[in-house]
Amino acid sequence: MLTLTENASTAVKSLSSQIPTETGGLRIAEAADPQNGYALSLAPEPVEGDTVVESDGARVFVAPAATVALDDRILDARVEEDGSVGFALAQAV
Repeated sequence: MLTLTENASTAVKSLSSQIPTETGGLRIAEAADPQNGYALSLAPEPVEGDTVVESDGARVFVAPAATVALDDRILDARVEEDGSVGFALAQAV
């Protein structure tokens, strides 16, 4: 199952606070062009079939098509000086 680092949990909680619902989170799905990796978006709730990953109060919804590929991955995040957030995936060891 996808796991989140402490940085990723903090970033997801911060981003999710923009959604006016308690059930919201960050959704990861395959990008329209598979060579572009994954599409990230804020979602008010999981879509039917999504895997819900919760870590330290952060909620990430993984679309069914991405679940297998992300099963053994770790989501990390970095907040830039301008406040933008960058996410990266690493292989779990």
